[in-house]
Parts: sequence; C-alpha cells; structure tokens
Amino acid sequence: MSMLTPPGMGGQYRITGDKYPRMRRPRGRRKFVFVSITSVTVLGLIGWGSLQLIDIYTGGGKATAADTKADCASKVTPEAKAAAAVAASLPKPGQITVNVFNATPRSGLAKQTADELKKRGFKIGDVGNATAAYDKKVTGAGLLLGAKAADRAALPVLNTQLSGAGLKTDGRTQATTVDLIIGTGFKALTKKEDADKALTLLTQPKPAPATSKKHC
Repeated sequence: MSMLTPPGMGGQYRITGDKYPRMRRPRGRRKFVFVSITSVTVLGLIGWGSLQLIDIYTGGGKATAADTKADCASKVTPEAKAAAAVAASLPKPGQITVNVFNATPRSGLAKQTADELKKRGFKIGDVGNATAAYDKKVTGAGLLLGAKAADRAALPVLNTQLSGAGLKTDGRTQATTVDLIIGTGFKALTKKEDADKALTLLTQPKPAPATSKKHC
C-alpha cells in the first residue's frame, strides 16, 4: 500500500506513479481580487475629479478674480489717460487772473461780472471797455481770450463760468492770465451751482464704463 493511500480505502483508490493531481486555486477568489482593484481605481478617479472641481470653485476663482482685475486695468485707453493727465494739470480758479472787458453798449457789465467772478475764487485783473478790435463785434455771450498754453488750462476752467462763450488764443506768453470779453448776447454768468458742477466734472472726470467686463 502506498503511503499516499488514505487509511481504510484499500487498494481501490490507490495512487500510483510519480504524477499527482494539480491543486487549482478557487476561481471565486481571483474574481474577488479583480473587483476590489477595479473599485479602488474608480474611487481614486472620482476623488481626483472632486479635488479638481473644488480647486476651480475656490482657489481657481481667486486667480480668475485677480486676472480679471488686471485685465480691467489694462482696458484703460490712451485717450482716457490723456484726459486724466489734462484734468490733473488744470489750474484752480485762484491761480487764474481774469481781465474783464465790456464789448456791448450796456454800461456796468464788466464790473458786475468781475465782482461775481471774484466771489467764485478767480483773481481779477483789468476791468473796462473792450478795445476797438472787439468792441460791439462779439455777438455771442462772450469771448475768452488767452495764450496757446491756456487752451487746455485756464481757458477751459473759466469757460465753466460762462457757457456758450467762444475760445480764442493769441500770442501772449502768460498762460494764467486770460481775458473775458462780454458779447452782445450776454445775459449773466452761468449759475454758480451749475458752474461748480461743470468745474468738478472738468477737473475730476469720471472713468468711462467698462464694456468688455461686467464686474470691472
């Protein structure tokens, strides 16, 4: 009897020869391992995707806001920068000397206008009748006359006090001394509250609204 023959089984189930039956691993265990590995992989992908979404709605949002702010700053046009530079360089009323001349047949207008301008903070120079070059030849509300350098300085500031006045430059060199020549169409200076609003808008222009970005 072979030593491999279980006791009590006799020779009927005797195992002979040098080959033995191969013991196979149960198939159910292999399937379980495969399912486990697949599940872990799927859960890992889901977790990675969730982290990406969180980054987009948190950290990514901050970066986007910063980029948007920088992009809005870059939208300032050269024209807007030039306008801001001009507004910053405008003189104040107290830095402007105004010569007031009457070019109409009505008497007393030059002194009345000069007194009102003085109340509004302007310095007053000469007051009197206009020269022959302008006397009774200014048909509008008035004419503001100054140096070429005053075209973007003293003249626009004075123009806020007399709407409808014409602007003209001459060969004088002093930019802060200008003439106000009262024309035949003159009635009165612009109301002080309206003149103050116009002066504020001139010296502190509002930025143009953004068109490409809603939250700039």
